[in-house]
Amino acid sequence: MQEPLLYHEVHGTHGPFILFVHGMISSRAQWIPNLEALEAFGRPVIVELFGHGRSPSPEDPECYTPDNYVNEFERIRCKLGVDRWFLCGQSLGASLTLRYALYHPERIIAQIFTNSQSALSDETWDDALKLLSQRLEDEGHKLIETLPLHPSHSRHLKPEIKNALIEDAKLIDIQGFSYTGLYTVAKCSVRKMINKNQIPTLLIVGKHDKQFSPYREFAQQTMPELEVLVLDGGHAVNIDAAEQFNKVTQDFIARFI
Repeated sequence: MQEPLLYHEVHGTHGPFILFVHGMISSRAQWIPNLEALEAFGRPVIVELFGHGRSPSPEDPECYTPDNYVNEFERIRCKLGVDRWFLCGQSLGASLTLRYALYHPERIIAQIFTNSQSALSDETWDDALKLLSQRLEDEGHKLIETLPLHPSHSRHLKPEIKNALIEDAKLIDIQGFSYTGLYTVAKCSVRKMINKNQIPTLLIVGKHDKQFSPYREFAQQTMPELEVLVLDGGHAVNIDAAEQFNKVTQDFIARFI
């Protein structure tokens, strides 16, 4: 099996391995408020998406497809010598970890995901993503800084987390970001497959992300093996309600080890 291309780092020294995947315009800094607590009972494996943070920006569009991300996660698992592990996906990252669990249920013990419209949407966004790609050629980072998900727009992040996310956002590669839109986001929905889920799953919802409400309802009606917990946070619930997120994550994982 090929070596993984995605940047990844392993934290902790004992306990189960847990793969963590962030969303758009984020990085390993997404998990700053969680790592210390997570390391007390497990070994978080933090990856960064192509075009983001310290990961490369391959020229081949196929690298950005959701199916290839599944292959990359498998390469990381094999490199670590892990038979089965846990998953945790945030936003766009959740669409990728959910797909991974659907493709390889035998490799996943249980999974957690947070608010992710991209995972559960029936929209294509093709025209909007093509327009974004065209604008990126001319405007580059100036355009990325105007997007709602850019950390500079957050009013609730602690300064140390906000600054770390902003600094990592400067590492975003323009072509890699464009390809993420065109080949990852455009193809990432698992809405039509989610009824085949076989893995114990916890959806941790940030209640202030009102746009996610219909997707939460769809998941509850459609996805087998699903539990839902609502915390006092927004789209980035693992940051907004970090202490609660860490506790419910530990409690959930402890049920399977």
